[in-house]
Parts: sequence; structure tokens; C-alpha cells
Amino acid sequence: MTTTDQQGGEMLLRVQDVTKKYPGTGVTRPVLDGVSLQLNAGETLALTGESGSGKSTLLHLAGALDSFDSGEILLDGKALSRLDDTGRAALRRGPVALVFQQFNLISSLTVAQNLSFHARLGERFDPDWIARLTERLGLSEFVARYPEQLSGGQQQRVAIGRALALRPRLLLADEPTGNLDEIASDRVLDLMLELVGAAGTALFLVTHSTEIAARLDRHLHLRAGRIA
Repeated sequence: MTTTDQQGGEMLLRVQDVTKKYPGTGVTRPVLDGVSLQLNAGETLALTGESGSGKSTLLHLAGALDSFDSGEILLDGKALSRLDDTGRAALRRGPVALVFQQFNLISSLTVAQNLSFHARLGERFDPDWIARLTERLGLSEFVARYPEQLSGGQQQRVAIGRALALRPRLLLADEPTGNLDEIASDRVLDLMLELVGAAGTALFLVTHSTEIAARLDRHLHLRAGRIA
């Protein structure tokens, strides 16, 4: 059964009263303290917050990279708390893809091989879609190069292409332009928004920039582990 929100859109991600603590840190306040939000299919959502507010932690939980202490996260109707390690890994090879501030490219693979790596793992490789991503991301002349031969902006474009090669329903992006200068940042964001629109992919983006956040459909702010 498809879940819809009150406006009739198809709900893709729901975070319900989620709490997360890191034991042994000496901090009594949870990193996340009863956070709730939702994201519809095809929607773009920005989450801002100061350093230490919990925004990256929340993104990692939504991507099944970590576990939470209470509450629930539903992704495409699946409760993440009920998934084992195999189920979590399967999510990240299909419905969910991630892009981080650190590019995390495989240094021993060329640009072309990096772009197709996750899609092949997830058995979702589509050469026509890869070719379109390569062309639109301005990477056609770099396909035989290795990551160390690229600029930071070029590497981030490869990371975005690699994630979108899966045609995920949800793209999670953690400060994806944080390591780039202003010109490269604007270029990468333009391409990301264009390509998620073309793929019908929902985007949940963590950023410290209110200017970037203003370009997405919705903007939430996290303060001291709670949505403000």
C-alpha cells in the first residue's frame, strides 16, 4: 500500500520521534531528541544546523548507516529498525544512494568505472543512463582518468553521477559542496538539482548554507537535536 501525506503526495521517507545517543561520550543530551520529519517522492528537502546539531547523524540514520535508540524511520514503507545488515546494505544498492562531502571515489578505478560501480553492484546498470549522466555532468573527456587526476569539483561530479547511476528513489547528500569554491559549488548544485529532477529522485540534503537551502522545495533547521 502506498503511503500518502495530508496533501496527497506519496510519502517516501518518514522519521518518527527518533532519538539517538552516543554512549560513553560523557554527554547526557541525545544527539537527536525526538526528531520527526517526512519527505515525499520527488521532493527536495534541505536540513541546516550548527556543527554538532545532529544533522549529519540524522542523514546517516535515514541511509541505514547507523542505528537509533528509539522512534522509527520508514523508507518506502519499510521500517529500518527491522532490517538486518544485509537488508540495510540492499537499501544502499537500490532505493537509496548517498553523496558525502568527502568524495569517497575508488582511486584504482577510472572515472567511467567509478560512475558504474554501484549500479553494477546493485544490478541496476543502464549504459544509456550512465552515458547521459556522463555527458550532463561534463565528464566525457575525463572518463579514462583516475580520481587523483581530477579537480575537487570534477571528483564531486563523479560522486554524484555514481550515486544517481542507481536511479535511486532517495538521494542523501551530506554537505556535497562543502569542499568546493563558490563557482564549483554553484555548478555542482545546479547539476544535482537538474539530475534528481530528471530521474524523479527525492533529495534530502544537509548543508550549513541557507543560500543553498533556499533553492530546495523545503527547508528545516535542526537545533540541539530537535527540529526548530
